[in-house]
Amino acid sequence: RRPPFPCIYIKSAAMADGENPMRGVRVAKLVLNISVGESGDRLTKAAKVLEQLTGQQPIFSKARYTVRSFSIRRNEKIAAHVTVRGEKAMQLIESGLKVKEYELLKGNFSDTGTFGFGISEHIDLGIKYDPSTGIFGMDFFVVLERPGYRVSRRRKCRTKVGARHKLTKDDAKKWFQQTFEGVLLDKPH
Repeated sequence: RRPPFPCIYIKSAAMADGENPMRGVRVAKLVLNISVGESGDRLTKAAKVLEQLTGQQPIFSKARYTVRSFSIRRNEKIAAHVTVRGEKAMQLIESGLKVKEYELLKGNFSDTGTFGFGISEHIDLGIKYDPSTGIFGMDFFVVLERPGYRVSRRRKCRTKVGARHKLTKDDAKKWFQQTFEGVLLDKPH
């Protein structure tokens, strides 16, 4: 009989610190949204602003139902949004938080470990003001995740992410404070 092979454990840099690399938090995606409230020329200009900012083609969102007081019809295009991932997403989050002076409300964070905030003028992000375009406000929505979240989205052998591995509101707040040295406020000032 052969003797059993000796087990060799290779430690990574993260494991050397006593930290599990699968417990790290990263940005899955950033969704930028400009809601105009009407279709037509203003919506096209808003889409152009998003394209300038991200270099990607925006998607148009439709109204879910008719609201007569806002003069919105069902299925009318009323907003434009774009999803950004990777390094470009981190740059845009950084520039958006710089406008907010790295201050967010505690209420900006959801229970699933995501957070969002809005800015009132897109020209604060460094885009040159164009009188023909005008000024648009926009919403930033940041989705955070841990490595291994793919198991809930893959096609084969799809399964649930365990409760201990899911991100919580406190995890997202801690990530925001450590990554951007951000400040959490109780109330708007």
